[in-house]
Amino acid sequence: MSDLTEKELSTIKDLLSAEELLVKKFKMLAEHAEKPELKNQMESIAQKHQGHFNELYQKLS
Repeated sequence: MSDLTEKELSTIKDLLSAEELLVKKFKMLAEHAEKPELKNQMESIAQKHQGHFNELYQKLS
């Protein structure tokens, strides 16, 4: 693991939680979207936030 301070680790953990929540919310919105265009947009946003989550998670290893 890189040399992160406790404050940096805490911030990354908070950001991970926020990104995880956004992924779940946008996936849920995609599941309930009736219009295909809206469904695709919500899935795309969920994937974007999943990418953010993955990048942040890598900082912990």
